[in-house]
Amino acid sequence: MSSAIARIVVDVALDREFDYRIPGALVESVRVGSRVLVPFGWRRTTGYVVGLADRSERADLKSVIEALGSRPVFDARALSLAKWIADYYCAPIEQVIKTILPSPVRHPKAAFKSRMFVRLTEGLREENGQNRPDGPAQATPPTVNREPMSHVQTSLSPKQQAVVAFLRARDSGVFLHELTRALKITVAPARSLARKGFVAIEDKAQERNPLADRRVLPTEPLTLMPEQAEALKTIVACVDRLGQDPAPAGRGVVLLHGVTGSGKTEVYLQAIAHVLRQGCGAIVLVPEISLTPQTVERFQGRFGDRIAVLHSHLSRGARHDEWHRVLEGKASIVIGARSAVFAPVRNPGLIVVDEEHETSYKQEEAPRYNARDVAVMRGRAERCAVVLGSATPSLESWHNARIGKYALTALPRRVDDRRMPVMRVVDMRMEKDGEGRHSVFSRALIEAIRNRLDRAEQTILFLNRRGFATSMICPRCGFVAKCDQCSVSYTYHRTEERLRCHICAGSRVVPPRCPGCQDLAFKFAGIGTQRVESILGKLFPHARVQRMDADVTTRKDSHERILGDFRVGKTDILVGTQMIAKGLHFPNVTLVGVIYADLSLHIADFRAGERTFQLLAQVAGRAGRGDVPGEVIVQTYTPFNQAIQAARRLDYTGFCDQELEFRRELNYPPFTHLVCVTVKGRSSERASYCAAALVRRLRQRAARQVMISDAGPAPLARAKGIYRFQIMARSASVKAMSRPVRETVEGFEFPKDITWTIDVDAISLL
Repeated sequence: MSSAIARIVVDVALDREFDYRIPGALVESVRVGSRVLVPFGWRRTTGYVVGLADRSERADLKSVIEALGSRPVFDARALSLAKWIADYYCAPIEQVIKTILPSPVRHPKAAFKSRMFVRLTEGLREENGQNRPDGPAQATPPTVNREPMSHVQTSLSPKQQAVVAFLRARDSGVFLHELTRALKITVAPARSLARKGFVAIEDKAQERNPLADRRVLPTEPLTLMPEQAEALKTIVACVDRLGQDPAPAGRGVVLLHGVTGSGKTEVYLQAIAHVLRQGCGAIVLVPEISLTPQTVERFQGRFGDRIAVLHSHLSRGARHDEWHRVLEGKASIVIGARSAVFAPVRNPGLIVVDEEHETSYKQEEAPRYNARDVAVMRGRAERCAVVLGSATPSLESWHNARIGKYALTALPRRVDDRRMPVMRVVDMRMEKDGEGRHSVFSRALIEAIRNRLDRAEQTILFLNRRGFATSMICPRCGFVAKCDQCSVSYTYHRTEERLRCHICAGSRVVPPRCPGCQDLAFKFAGIGTQRVESILGKLFPHARVQRMDADVTTRKDSHERILGDFRVGKTDILVGTQMIAKGLHFPNVTLVGVIYADLSLHIADFRAGERTFQLLAQVAGRAGRGDVPGEVIVQTYTPFNQAIQAARRLDYTGFCDQELEFRRELNYPPFTHLVCVTVKGRSSERASYCAAALVRRLRQRAARQVMISDAGPAPLARAKGIYRFQIMARSASVKAMSRPVRETVEGFEFPKDITWTIDVDAISLL
């Protein structure tokens, strides 16, 4: 009888499966989803079992060396999802498997942590149990010190007695570092007790729980408004229907369109409670890590330790332990950012994608998947309901709801009938100082901030650009300080007196004089969050101002600290980028100011209008969430733009109607799928030539219904020293497009110095 065959994907980017023989001793432990150690060429490498077979076409098979771990790290459904991602997003299968399994899970030795654990020996634990009516009765080994406790006490030092008393109160033991910290002693008393046989000190794995130190008050379900109750009814019906029979394609998805402050989170909470009663689990995706602490607090208050958190800002060890807590069924609800969609939740009954329109759900590196769309596909595979929630849904999701592919439910009012904020648009072309220069703050915004400070209310100021100034310009010769590696100008960061590139992260010191003409009169042009913070300090010297952007949130827990200070009133004015624009609930915020609303309008992308509307509507939703009505002041140089005017009226439906007609006429998503091929090289001429040749090959291979654009420089033409040229392919059928595109690109003989990427359903064209 021949040995079984394992089909294995190895940690080498070859996009294929390899057959290995399973030795008889490993037949029971090697299953689909198992991590294994295999020989590969001249070395050993880790692989993952993706299939089992009785025979192989090859006779000279090598054998699996070892099964790593006691159980598989993914099941057949997760493997099916991984294969779909690889096929749909044109990515190697081993890259996808690396994506669905966090690095600490793929390399557990680096994440595993053990510490010294101390406990009473059985003799003292037995005597301790006899002194308590409910104490445990345990046999005592003959080697254990059997002195009566009274005799023991007299022979111990005060510190040793304190250790014994501490351990007697914790019958199962405690980690040594926790004991020494609690008693404010060194390890010497515990080690002395160990030598006497009174305590045992041993290695023990320490489980790291990022929620262990949180103290959250339990909450009860709130009374729902009629619209909330109807939305919950729709979701519950979807969950129950899928639990009985698999639904047709897409019918397990509910688009929850709720205005900001309408109570979408409470609907999620009660829907998840229903899922838990059915014996199922749930996944909740949030777009920004900054939203995770506030979301976790609400969910932990309702569901306690059934919550697990997964995101990239956790330590490796915490991610390892949280992931395994989910795998073992100790946690049934996972909250996290994009990659949490792959969490190994047992029997998932509901996946929630909050703020589903957010572009951060799209991964920028291969595999370039969209977590929202992967959630829909996982829901289909798991017979699991999916809820897409947003105040400003993406046009793709809105279109799917309008044609009946998704169920649609709406929350058109704020909770308790609180009023939506009043939005004012300020034409900054009319705002000039005494010397005719444009101001950063309009007079209306300055007065509004002053009024909030007088009333002890809070203000959020939004500017989606960090740094102090966007460029350094010489007024004499026109020289602009540009990055040597990227086609963008340096951004001036005043706190460190450096010029930084926000593309390649390169930096240089600020030159003392113009490199072009040696003039000393360098000027700073444009504004960033640092400059806004600086001006606020001059305008309102007594105000407590805090900035929140990528420059000040690099340290662990910085998001939570900044938002925590703002929540308890330690901050009067919060200045930030898009990480403060959505999902945050602060009842004392009555004013939101948008410093420069035109930023996202002027990028070379057909989605510019949609993103501008979404951003303005989302940031406006931070105001007036308490008892005091809110106000939003939008500063812009294009006040009559369609997106800005629609946002002023908070008219989502009207904006979508116009935007969809524009997209239909030009054959843009959601009426077609978009595949972006980017050709890159250090030589602009060689990259351009290869891109043009690739276009000709694609047009020869593509089906008639596929539109292939000419190759042209990307909007960001050079990044990190690499020139970039783009080719756009569009078709109503992604299947008719992605596979031919992938086969053509992979079969094209590029020079060694030219690389390429394929982005299916591209979100950003930069």
